[in-house]
Amino acid sequence: MIPNREQLLDIVRASPDRLSLRDLAREFGVKGNERRELRAMLRAMVKDGSLIMSKKKTYREAAALPRVMVMRITHIDDMGDMKGVPDQWDGESAPPEFIILEGSISKKAKGHDSATLGVGGRALCRIKDPDSHPKKAQVLKKLSRGPSRHMGLLMKDARGWVIKPIDKRQRDELRARSLPKDAKDRMLVLYEPQRSKSKYEKGAAVVEVLADMNDPKAPTLMSLAQHNIPVGFDPEVINAAKAAKPPVLDDGREDLRGIGLLTIDPVDAKDFDDAIFAAPDDDPDNKGGHIIWIAIADVAHYVAYDSPLDISARKRGNSVYLPDRVEPMLPEELSNNLCSLRPDEDRYCMAVTMRIRADGTKISHEFKRGLMRSHTRLTYAQAQESFDGSPPDAAKPVLATLKNIYAAYKSLKQSREVREPLAIDLPERRIHINDDGTIEKITVKERYDAHKLIEEFMVQANVAAAESLAADKITTINRTHEPPSLEKLDGLADFLPAIGLKWSKGGRPTTRRLNGLLEQAEDEDLSETVGMAVLRSQSQAYYGLEIKGHFGLNLTHYAHFTSPIRRYADLAVHRALIKQHGFGDDGTTKTEESRLKETAEHISDTERRAMAAERDAKDRYIAQFLENHIGAEFGARISGVTKYGLFITLDETGADGLIPVRDLGREYYILDEAQKCLIGEDTGGRYKFGRRVNVRLKEANAVTGGMVFDMLSPPEPGKRPPKRNPRGGYKGKGGRHKGGAKNRSGSRSGGSAKGKRR
Repeated sequence: MIPNREQLLDIVRASPDRLSLRDLAREFGVKGNERRELRAMLRAMVKDGSLIMSKKKTYREAAALPRVMVMRITHIDDMGDMKGVPDQWDGESAPPEFIILEGSISKKAKGHDSATLGVGGRALCRIKDPDSHPKKAQVLKKLSRGPSRHMGLLMKDARGWVIKPIDKRQRDELRARSLPKDAKDRMLVLYEPQRSKSKYEKGAAVVEVLADMNDPKAPTLMSLAQHNIPVGFDPEVINAAKAAKPPVLDDGREDLRGIGLLTIDPVDAKDFDDAIFAAPDDDPDNKGGHIIWIAIADVAHYVAYDSPLDISARKRGNSVYLPDRVEPMLPEELSNNLCSLRPDEDRYCMAVTMRIRADGTKISHEFKRGLMRSHTRLTYAQAQESFDGSPPDAAKPVLATLKNIYAAYKSLKQSREVREPLAIDLPERRIHINDDGTIEKITVKERYDAHKLIEEFMVQANVAAAESLAADKITTINRTHEPPSLEKLDGLADFLPAIGLKWSKGGRPTTRRLNGLLEQAEDEDLSETVGMAVLRSQSQAYYGLEIKGHFGLNLTHYAHFTSPIRRYADLAVHRALIKQHGFGDDGTTKTEESRLKETAEHISDTERRAMAAERDAKDRYIAQFLENHIGAEFGARISGVTKYGLFITLDETGADGLIPVRDLGREYYILDEAQKCLIGEDTGGRYKFGRRVNVRLKEANAVTGGMVFDMLSPPEPGKRPPKRNPRGGYKGKGGRHKGGAKNRSGSRSGGSAKGKRR
């Protein structure tokens, strides 16, 4: 019998040894001429990347992992589990993530480093079960430690000084053994953990005092320092920015000042790096079509490769946007001045002009390097008022241009709807900071057509840049977003039935299928819950040199071109376009091209670093804001269910917090993984993922950004789980229940959870 592809993959995956053609033929009883068909099938599977053939002509699954490998610790998740990825990864997709288990280290590793393995550290690990979910890896030997310095809050107690780590995943306080002279109570400090003779008390040495925790800007200072975000610029970088000269029209540029370009940005924006214009196409063969202009600040003119400005920008990788400030990639002399497309001022630019049909499809595009002038600066709200027929005074001089821009957007929108990119639309919260650094309020940002218009114009410009460079096979930094892994989609499919939604396994993941799921969720008032779940199922976007497309946008070619003030990737793409079109001698150099892969990897890391800092700063500001609301009641939704308790998200502020399982009452609660809920052992009452509940704020910690709540809503009625037997687990068919001894948490009387988390 000739096996099918799935049967071949199953047997190759299950075998502890690599199998040859003879082994596979024997396994399936293939004889005679059928062996030729089997050989042809194996060749096809090698060609399409499903299998890998060794020099000895044995086969293994392409995605198979070695049993022992070096892992790099990337982060510690909200449950306290240490996560890591393979230190060297040659696969086509993003590297798989593992839970790293430190307990019971191999006896062979007696000589290993006994210090704590932290984020950034490396360890030799054994993969426990490559097909399990989540994947787990057992530490055999620690190869290197993570960063040795950490940040914490210094506090005085009856016995002396203690340090509380600012990371909410580090729960243990440390006894401060040495202090600088300027150390005071409630100061933010850097400390180094020290070995302690007592296993019950950890020690640390304070090495630097950073700031006073009473400073309203402390949440930002903590997040910047925790994630090693560079703050400020060296004198030579500042001097280079100050030496930059105002723009003038020269022989290498086109004069674009007569084009009615304008900017549309947030109300508090200072760095305007894109301007737009649109007009009807007068070509009779393109009835209803438009000409679109998108002009972008020409940062490459001021930032030459390997200059002090460039070295600084490449090191930062991107600007970091925090609730109370921006840590820019470039000094303000450039980011807020000469590279900012301020109204009524001449500015150097890189521009792309596109011809589109009435249905939004592109006919052609052309890049230019010129001198431009923005005719108006509008906010999103002002632009939207104009689109709605009530233009403010600032928009009245450019109403005709705005009308054309909106008409062009409606055409592009048609094309977008045909393309059908992923339509996750989660609410974005804005923290309003007063001049003295205190929080005024937290609101949900309004989302207008004006936002979507700018986004779509920028997407089209980015596509044009990627297509232009790809046409001449020019190496550049592309923006890649790969399809979600089947493992993550299976995890998504497993939980959806618990909230009344379905996702069939095995089908090819497409944005259309995911959008259909999001539409179902909207009908069931689960948009935010399912939207976040779909977002978590996606692969992480990154920068790379290969052209792999963008799954979320459903595009085959995509590169970042439109924000060179705040992203280094865009600056690299500008230089590539300058070289391609012969716009000057400041295009990509051979040295830069040889380092593009290294640069892409670095700026992928700095982007993730910035996102983490921004998220942590928001969490701390929200916690600081809610410290004055202890005891207040809020509407919320259950956004996570674990054996340790319920994660909830407040409706109004989007704040996240935990309700420990021990605080759910005197009943013993059991985790049901399949149903994503906690079930009361005695009554069957349950708390299910996605449910709306009322909660009371119990604790808010601005140091860590963590919050703890009490549950006010009673559990929903449900069927009681099987009775536990005296040895743990549950009676009935199949022996132990899936939520048995290893998955139980909580306590009968509201005390601490039984057993240690591993």
